Amino acid sequence: MNSRERVQAALNHQEPDRVPIDFSGHRSSGIAAIAYAKLRQHLGLEPKPIRVYDLVQQLAIVDEDVLDRFHVDTIELGRGFALEDSAWADWVLPDGTPCQVPAWSVPERDDAQQRWIVRSKSGRILAEMPYGALYFTQTYFPLMDGPDDEAAIAAAFDESMWTAIASPPGPLGDRAFAEGARALRASTDRAILGLFGGNLLEVGQFFYRNDQFFIMMAAEPERTERFLDCITEIHLDKLERFLATVGDSIDIIMFGDDLGMQTGPQMSPAMYRRYFKPRHSRMWRRVKELKPHVKVMLHCCGSVRKLLPDLIDAGLDAMNPIQIRSVGMDAAGLKADFGQDITLWGGGCDTQVVLMEDNLEKIADHVREQVRILNPGGGFVFQQVHNILATVPPENVVAMFDAVHSGG
Repeated sequence: MNSRERVQAALNHQEPDRVPIDFSGHRSSGIAAIAYAKLRQHLGLEPKPIRVYDLVQQLAIVDEDVLDRFHVDTIELGRGFALEDSAWADWVLPDGTPCQVPAWSVPERDDAQQRWIVRSKSGRILAEMPYGALYFTQTYFPLMDGPDDEAAIAAAFDESMWTAIASPPGPLGDRAFAEGARALRASTDRAILGLFGGNLLEVGQFFYRNDQFFIMMAAEPERTERFLDCITEIHLDKLERFLATVGDSIDIIMFGDDLGMQTGPQMSPAMYRRYFKPRHSRMWRRVKELKPHVKVMLHCCGSVRKLLPDLIDAGLDAMNPIQIRSVGMDAAGLKADFGQDITLWGGGCDTQVVLMEDNLEKIADHVREQVRILNPGGGFVFQQVHNILATVPPENVVAMFDAVHSGG
């Protein structure tokens, strides 16, 4: 099998020739740029610019030589864009490592407050990262104090950190987007993930702030539903355009909504069914109407076992990152109860504790055990639980991926 066939088999619940591997196929299976610079050096690879494509999370573009070294079967659609040097600007990582960032979103120094900041097109400060910190954090919530009519909701997308700071492909017209996607498709046999978003709960949190949106959900259900209906219509309009432009070039479309905490869902199953399930279902089923070959995947952190039956019923094909350290998310239980209905894209290595260990054999043994549980019968793509953090030693990363390839 080639990489695309391997991933497609897993998504169709057929056991492929070996375990499919995702590394940096989306913005929750990647690696912090600080850790990536050390990884390249550890592997003895030729020096290349460290390019930070996700500014908020400080994630690096993983180059082709590293993808080949770790037998990676996926690639993100954005890798087909911003290929020219002019798309990048010099910057420096928090540990002093030189890097490059997208030229359209270069952070600004604020020495008075000892921080980096990112502004919206209107000039408002959306995000900050104190000097020495590792990530940007949101500083402005556009609907927290203002009106939330349809015009204000539409405008808020340009005034919120998670929706306004663009990763590659960045600012681009439909024609260039389609051409770049087709060129990427022709250049690789890796499975291509198209990052769409379509967030519902999270957009409420991005725009109102977490606490205010939860209060609104509990106290003002009609206002909440008006907001979510407006957001859903905006997403559906963008979805139709997205699929018309690049739908034939991708294998998986990625939605996002972190519905879980470490101990359980962020809301009751009844509240999920009222507010989010019907709207998720509209979007996910529209994908299948327009592009039946494209699989629907949701990025959803935390403990969401109680929501899985409804997520599957809404039309979900795959979910990541499978946060195995959260309550109810153990690999064996999920595989036994849901393995025939949904692809578990993740859960391959615990990043909260195990990947931080100073014991390479313990990491390898853990990975081999996760693969042993999750791989039989397909329905599994290896991914570590979320991004590899800046403090993870390169030896640990190598031990993890080598254990998958040798033991899977």
